[in-house]
This record gives sequence, C-alpha cells and structure tokens, in this order.
Amino acid sequence: MILLLIFSAGIRTVEDSPVFTIQEGCIVRILVADDEPEMTMALEALLKREHYSVDVVHNGQDALDYGLAGNYDCIVLDIMMPKLDGIQALQALRAQNAATPVLLLTAKSQVEDRVAGLDSGADDYLPKPFDNREFTARVRALTRRGGEYTPTALTAGNVTLDCSTFELRCGSACVRLGNREFQMLELLMRQEGRLISTERFMEHIWGYDSEAEINVVWAYISYLRRKLEAVGANVRIAARRGQGYLLEETV
Repeated sequence: MILLLIFSAGIRTVEDSPVFTIQEGCIVRILVADDEPEMTMALEALLKREHYSVDVVHNGQDALDYGLAGNYDCIVLDIMMPKLDGIQALQALRAQNAATPVLLLTAKSQVEDRVAGLDSGADDYLPKPFDNREFTARVRALTRRGGEYTPTALTAGNVTLDCSTFELRCGSACVRLGNREFQMLELLMRQEGRLISTERFMEHIWGYDSEAEINVVWAYISYLRRKLEAVGANVRIAARRGQGYLLEETV
C-alpha cells in the first residue's frame, strides 16, 4: 500500500536492512507537493525520521503526474502551487479514479477553503502553521485508512518481488535486495514497459537534495541486472539512450 516518502547467493548488497515504515507488507510511500523549498525539506526530513519513503515535487502538475504513476499511500498536497494549484491537482486525481488518501496543507484558514478542498476529494485538511506531532498523526491516520489495494508481491515475467522481505524470486532461486535496489526494481515493475528517466530515479530514491552523483543510478542498475540474471529471470532492465530504463521480457 502507498501514500497523497548485488550479486547471487554470494551477491553482496550495498544496503542490507530495511529502514522504512512497512505496513501490510509494503513500504509506506508519501508524496509531498509544496512550492516552498524550506517547507518540503522540513516535511521530508520529518517523515523520513518516521521511516516513511518520501518523494517531493514543487508544482501541481508534477503532483498530478507522480500521484497517478507512483502508487502512493498518501499525498500531502499544498493548495497554493504553480502550474496547477492543489485543488486542481486533487480534482484531476479524483477524476481519474485515484483513491490515494490526500492531506491538504494551506496557509488559508477560511471555512470556504476547507469546504472546497474536502468537496474536491481531500481526506483531511491541515492549516499552516501546524504542530509536527499533529502532522505526523494525521499522516499515520490516513495511511492506516488506505486507498486502493496494493499487492504485497509484484510479478513481472517469471520473477516475483516480495515487498515485505525485499526478496526477488524465480522458481526456487531467491536473492534479497538492499533498500535502494528494492525501491528501484519496485518502480520498474510497477511501471513495466514504461521508460523511467535517470532523473526520476534520483528524485524517487535519493531525493532532490542528495549529494549522490547521477552515475549511482547506473551502478544500481548494474547490481539489479546481475541479480536478475542470477535467479534466471526472463525479464531484463533495458536502456534507451537519453531516455531512461524500462523492464521488459526477453525474447
């Protein structure tokens, strides 16, 4: 369920222990959308301290795009944003049957604004400024409530990815993924056949403010390719120059 944060049996992983909040078998993911960098940095840090996996965007159009493609457990959505405001993004999400719980944030505190947000499909509303404890409590409540069903295991070709154990299985072969390997392969499997850019991986896994170099994506792609080959997978991670990567079945 999701919220609106390498080598074979002898394969070594860069990271060995899950550090994210796991609920009903899967990492709990939150999308934070706010055009104020200071606010998004603060919310991201706060949520990561609670062990959520967090993605951050800074305008309503990106919030809509990520919300439709990212399988989040909850979306934290500011109202005042460029391109699309929070209400417009929320209406577009609900128009496309996205059931992800949404927590609206805004500096506006008038009753009319709250009514407009709730009528547009928001699940909860929190005016700024707010107490960190109340914010995290509301997020916990929304993630418990949940939205659409998200399976605890993902399948592509002849391989299965267990979201609760981070294990990649193919028949009797099994290998455990590190945290970032898991996040990368999960994104590829949920978007099977669709291109995912290097920048999207960086934002989704390492975050906007990470000091990691972009070639770290290539390194993790390499780790995953070796692990897929090690278990005998009939799917591969293909590269498209200048476009990104996608998961596809081998012929």
